[in-house]
Amino acid sequence: MIIIKTAEQIEGIRKSSKLAAETLKYLSQFVKPGVSTEKLNELGHKFITDHKAIPAPLNYNGFTKSICTSINNVVCHGIPCPNEILKEGDIINLDITTILNGYFGDVSATFPVGKISPEAKDLIDTTRKCLNDSIKSLKPGKLLNDCVGKIIEPIVKKKNFSIVRELGGHGVGIHFHEEPFVFHFNTNQEKVILKEGMIFTIEPMINASPNCQITFDRRDGWTIRTLDCSLSAQFEHTILITKTGSEILTKL
Repeated sequence: MIIIKTAEQIEGIRKSSKLAAETLKYLSQFVKPGVSTEKLNELGHKFITDHKAIPAPLNYNGFTKSICTSINNVVCHGIPCPNEILKEGDIINLDITTILNGYFGDVSATFPVGKISPEAKDLIDTTRKCLNDSIKSLKPGKLLNDCVGKIIEPIVKKKNFSIVRELGGHGVGIHFHEEPFVFHFNTNQEKVILKEGMIFTIEPMINASPNCQITFDRRDGWTIRTLDCSLSAQFEHTILITKTGSEILTKL
């Protein structure tokens, strides 16, 4: 069941989402060659807890860290590690979810590490465009699929990239993951109608090669990679459907 948030809940989710966005902005200054993903995790954990909040990923279904750090061909759920050192030319997604006064805010972005290839920059720019263009189309009364999947899929196909179809966005705010599931490709089976008070994430994961498949790392139980080792990028915002359109809760 999709939860329509009350005014009080919206205000709580808005504050948590702002903190998540502030955490992401704070960490972005440390994304540079020579920095370990464990260092980013430590900095993120301290920033969140110093603001009297809880990092939602920590101990979530056995996840052992406070943020997700996904480098190059890691699609999502990368686990920070002391031996994982950022190198010139890498790209990295930082995924931040905070719990502030019981409310969740969720955001992520992909950053270049130093100077990156034109291909990597194109992937990042395209993925950001997928998110931004879909947000612009959100409006109560419209179908979720018309605003997300139908917007994103043509952008990706034009670039000869591929969309991760097994994973998607989700409702958020009262719980870490709620209904609806947000497909990032066109699916005629999805009939969710947008209503004022809905809050969910849009978080397209785009791979640099066409028809790319993903693989689940059974060693750590979390990390998901592209099977052909192609680059993957992701951007995410927490979105509120308003009376006339939408509000990006994780935008500073």
